[in-house]
Amino acid sequence: MENTLEDLVIENKVANSGLITLDLEDVYHEGERIVYDLKQNLFLNLILKEKDFRDFLKLNDWSVYKDKYVAITCSEDVLIPTWAYMLLATKLQPVAKKIVFGNLENLENELFNEAIQKMDLSIYKNAKVVVKGCSTVAVPPSAYLKITTLLLPIAQSIMFGEPCSTVPVFKKAKVIETNC
Repeated sequence: MENTLEDLVIENKVANSGLITLDLEDVYHEGERIVYDLKQNLFLNLILKEKDFRDFLKLNDWSVYKDKYVAITCSEDVLIPTWAYMLLATKLQPVAKKIVFGNLENLENELFNEAIQKMDLSIYKNAKVVVKGCSTVAVPPSAYLKITTLLLPIAQSIMFGEPCSTVPVFKKAKVIETNC
C-alpha cells in the first residue's frame, strides 16, 4: 500500500503536549550593573577614615549612578565599618535603581529573586512546566532554584530545557483512590 501526500499528517507533539514554557529571561531587569568598590575610599589601602569618607560623600557626583543597579563591595581584605555602608546607601539610594551588598553575582541573584517573587504563578497550577534552559541573558542558578521551590507545590510536573528536549525535574505522584 502506497501512502499519498494526503495520508501523511505531521503531528506537532510538542504543541499538543500541554507543556507551558516558563522563560526566566522574561523577568530580567534591563539596565546597567556596576560595582562600587570601597577600596577607592581607603587610606593607604588599609583603613577608612570617617572624616575623609564623609567629605568624599558630600563632594562626589552621585548622578553617575542614576538608574543603575549597584553592587557595593570592597576588593581589599580590610575591615569596613558598618556605618560606611549605611552612609553610602544614603547617597546611592535616591539615584540608583537598586543597591546591594556584594559583587555583581550577588546583585544578579537578588534582582532575579525579587522578580520571581513578584511573578503570578497561578497559570502553572496543575500544569506541565518547562523551565527554559537557553536564553540570551545569563540566568543565575539561584533563579532556577527559586522558581523550582515555588513551582513544586503547584505544578503537576517540572522539566528543564526546551519543550523538544527536556530533563525531568519533578512529577507529582498520582493519587490512587480506593473504595474502602
